[in-house]
Amino acid sequence: MLKRSVDIFLAGLFLIASLPLLVVAAIAIKLDSKGPVLFWQVRMGRGFSRFKVLKLRTMSVGGQGLRYTLSEDPRITPIGRRLRWLKADELPQLWNVVCGEMSLVGPRPVVPELAFEFRQAYRRLLEVRPGLTDPATLKYCHEEKVLSLVPDPFTYYKGVLMPDKLRISTAYLDRANIWSDLGVMIGTALALFPFNWRPQFILAWLTAPGGASEP
Repeated sequence: MLKRSVDIFLAGLFLIASLPLLVVAAIAIKLDSKGPVLFWQVRMGRGFSRFKVLKLRTMSVGGQGLRYTLSEDPRITPIGRRLRWLKADELPQLWNVVCGEMSLVGPRPVVPELAFEFRQAYRRLLEVRPGLTDPATLKYCHEEKVLSLVPDPFTYYKGVLMPDKLRISTAYLDRANIWSDLGVMIGTALALFPFNWRPQFILAWLTAPGGASEP
């Protein structure tokens, strides 16, 4: 109950504060390429219920490819690339948080295909609302850059990144509390700036045995 109250209050506050940025981003998107400013995509939510996650459009309309993006996808527009690097394309998901479909901190929502492929892990993870960020998101804040360095991004994502993210998310979920959630949010914000030691320090604290245990 406390977590949900904090989600509503902070998500509403962040949404209002980000309105100027959203307006600027919307204008840039319209000037950069044809198509709508916002788009939605089906994700798997709490209890394996589907919902529509909102994002700023970062890809050209009509591009064919995977429903999730790996490495340097040619469908990404020039403005979209900048929005993705800043994670500004995720800001509309604050509305998903206000509506109760997501939380500020929780395992990232994935497309149904991945949720069913890794169903054993998601049975635990989807006992809670998916979130905007969590320690796995913090560790792989710029995973597209990581994937661009490997010869087979798809295989690496499925065989290395995804299992590691699921392990981190599950371990965090088992000991999360309101204070550790706050640490994750601060760490995620710092990860967008070039102070590499700060997110790593927070990540180490969050993933240390008992580091985020319940009081």
